Amino acid sequence: MEHVTLCLNTSLAYDIPLTEQVRMLKDTGFNGFFTPWNPDKFTLGEMRSLADSIGMLYQSVHGPTKGVADIWEPGAIGDAALRQLLLCAEDCGRNGVPIMVSHTYRTFVYREPSREGLDRYRRLADACGENGVMLALENTEGKYQLRALMDAMGNHEAVGFCWDCGHEMCYDHGEDVLGQYGEHLLCTHLNDNLGVRDFDGVIGALDDLHLLPFDGIGDWENIVHRLNDRHYDGPLTFELKKVNHPSRHETDGYVGMTMERFFAECYMRACRVAALKKRDRLSRV
Repeated sequence: MEHVTLCLNTSLAYDIPLTEQVRMLKDTGFNGFFTPWNPDKFTLGEMRSLADSIGMLYQSVHGPTKGVADIWEPGAIGDAALRQLLLCAEDCGRNGVPIMVSHTYRTFVYREPSREGLDRYRRLADACGENGVMLALENTEGKYQLRALMDAMGNHEAVGFCWDCGHEMCYDHGEDVLGQYGEHLLCTHLNDNLGVRDFDGVIGALDDLHLLPFDGIGDWENIVHRLNDRHYDGPLTFELKKVNHPSRHETDGYVGMTMERFFAECYMRACRVAALKKRDRLSRV
C-alpha cells in the first residue's frame, strides 16, 4: 500500500502517560497523533519535543470541551469560555501544532446561536491566524451553532472543518455533514458508531461510542468515497476509545486488551480504511 499518514488520538483516560502512548503508537506503525489540551496534566512543549525526536507528526490539539457551550452565553460566563480557547490557541502556536480542533457546542438543550458567541469565535479565529494555527470546527451536538459559524466564518483564512464521521452517525442523524462543509475540510476524526439508540430519535451523550472502524454501522466504502469526492489527501486521523461510557458495554472487548494490543487493532483497522480509500480512488481513473 502506498504511503498514507495514519494518526490516532492519545487519551488521559488511560493509565499510562501520553508520552508513552506516543512511543507505542510509533512502534505500532502510526505516523502521527493528536492530544487533548490540559496544561495541568502535561505540556504541549514536551509532546512537541517527543514528536520531533522520534519523527512523529503532531497532527493537532483538541481544544477544551468542558464549558464550551458557555461561549454562546452573555457576559462573564461566555468570556471565561473564550479565554480558555484563546490560551489553547496561543499554546498551539508556541509549540508548532498546526491545527486546533474545537467543538462548537456541548449540550443537547437547543439554544439559538447568539451574536456574542459568533463574535467570540471570530476573535478565536483571528487569534489562531495570528499564532499560525488553523481552527478546525467539528460537527458535534450543536449543528445550528456549526451552521451559524460556517456561514459567518467559512471563508476566514484560519478556519476549516473537522469531520467526525461517528458524530455524523449519531448526533447528526446520518445527515451528510461532509457534503455541507466538505469544501472547508481540514482534518478528520474517523470512528464507528451505532447511530441513535433511542428508537424515538432522542439523541444522548451515550450514543457517541467512538468504536473501531467496522465494529458499528458505518459504511466505510461510502465514507472513503465521500472523502475522495472532496479530494481529501491529508492524514487519516482516527479518534478511537478503549473505555466505555457508564452503562454501555459495546467496548468491553477493548477494555480487556492491553494498550499494545488495542493500538495494534486500531492500526490494522486504519490500514483497512486506507486501503479502501486507495481502491476507491483508483476506480475513478
